Amino acid sequence: MQLTMQLPIYQADAFTSELFKGNPAAYIPLTRWLDDQLLQQIAAENNLAETAFTVPAGNGFELRWFTPGEEVPLCGHATLVTAHLLWTELGFTEAEIHFYTRSGELIVRYEGELLTLDFPAQVNREIPLTENYAQALGAAPLCALEVAGSDDQLLLEFTSAEVVAGLSPDMRALLKLPYKGLICTAPGEGFDCDFVSRFFSPAIGIDEDPVTGSAHTRLVPFWAQKLDKTRLKAKQISPRGGDLDCELAGGRVLMRGRAVTYLRGQISL
Repeated sequence: MQLTMQLPIYQADAFTSELFKGNPAAYIPLTRWLDDQLLQQIAAENNLAETAFTVPAGNGFELRWFTPGEEVPLCGHATLVTAHLLWTELGFTEAEIHFYTRSGELIVRYEGELLTLDFPAQVNREIPLTENYAQALGAAPLCALEVAGSDDQLLLEFTSAEVVAGLSPDMRALLKLPYKGLICTAPGEGFDCDFVSRFFSPAIGIDEDPVTGSAHTRLVPFWAQKLDKTRLKAKQISPRGGDLDCELAGGRVLMRGRAVTYLRGQISL
């Protein structure tokens, strides 16, 4: 009889206080790292935007994130989910969790009812626009900005929140563009916030991500400069939707939100 490995698995919705809203992520705590191919297979089987894995390390945890298609260097909502579950399900008692990741050390703090992500801010630079983006998205952006040396995400500003809400991208056309993800944003007039956004990334197996914490490490510096303020209220206006209370603090972006647990279970390998 072949022995199987049993692993705990949890799932929670991030940047929301209601089930079936915000962005779901799975979390699997490990005692040691498994083979990368197995981690990817687990994430593909979960078929969520992200599955997070941790291994204890020093005063915190090594943390990795996998989409159904690949490992990613940074993920906000799955970090929020991981911290929420460590506090609510796994007995972590400190008020601050340190995660060691491919993007450096990330910190999550427990502050009353809110969890605060403390992430490095990303600096944008404007690049020339081509007609390909308007054709793929169905609306013409005002400008395009990238992070120097990165092809992960392109930030596109549009004229209004209504335009962003009405985007209906051609996913096959998006796959032909040179960026893995497109951050589409506009002022938040009419949506009771400072700015809105949507995030499309079929290249990594996510047609539209419900709420994208990593995108806000670029959105917050962008809108802080445009609006001349450091505290910003953000909404990601995907079908599930999500709310973020954001702050630019020097070279860091603080993102505050809630999470709610959906699932506790076990997988057999």
